[in-house]
Amino acid sequence: MNKNSYPSVIIGTAGHIDHGKTELIKQITGVDTDRLIEEKQRGMSIDIGFAPLVFSSGKIVGVIDVPGHEKFVKNMIAGASGIDIGLLVVAADDGIMPQTIEHFDILRLLDINKLLVVITKMDLVDEETVDIVESEIKELLKNNPYRDATIVRTSSKTREGIEEVVKELERLTSLKFKKDINLPIRLPIDRVFTLSGIGTVITGTLWSGKVKSGDEIEILPNKIRCRIRNVQVFNEDVKEALAGQRVALNLIGVKKN
Repeated sequence: MNKNSYPSVIIGTAGHIDHGKTELIKQITGVDTDRLIEEKQRGMSIDIGFAPLVFSSGKIVGVIDVPGHEKFVKNMIAGASGIDIGLLVVAADDGIMPQTIEHFDILRLLDINKLLVVITKMDLVDEETVDIVESEIKELLKNNPYRDATIVRTSSKTREGIEEVVKELERLTSLKFKKDINLPIRLPIDRVFTLSGIGTVITGTLWSGKVKSGDEIEILPNKIRCRIRNVQVFNEDVKEALAGQRVALNLIGVKKN
């Protein structure tokens, strides 16, 4: 990745548990965002996953995969903070479910005004059932800013519709998104962890400003001041990260708790 190709547009998933969000991301990016052993064993996302999506043009955008289970809605909200485009996933064999609506409402509350809806698992049902699910989705969308959102039918098993999803995401990410790089740094933290020999790392989507190694930052609400040892964007060291990018900051002198 060269300096000018680091992702500054972020796509975020939304949808009910086990509706195929993580598998869809794997199909369009080639990355399995389920990192945790527990996620593999339970077959559902618990924490927030990340992946770069590289278009045929060479443009790169970031994708955040959030958990769909009601127990992890806090994780979903943390991951959704700072995304530009919502990717609402609805399984054809299940239709609209409680977390579908909850995640949909969260996207609206966060003022995420670009949306793509993907119907997954269409290979598991007949066409009439898919038509019914699509009608339900249109009913959900009709009285809000998402009423003109594109709906794509897909199957991860047959890959039907996957290329159409990628093309629509490329179209949406070509739109203009305001990034305030000249304002003070604001970074909602969605993950904190410790790496052996490295120390404490925080991650999030940079809402505004820019950040580089050596910068001093303040963590709220406890007003902890610390210095940044290293900055990464999608697992690559960078000299500077800008508003709109997914970042990982290695902090000096701060413990995880």
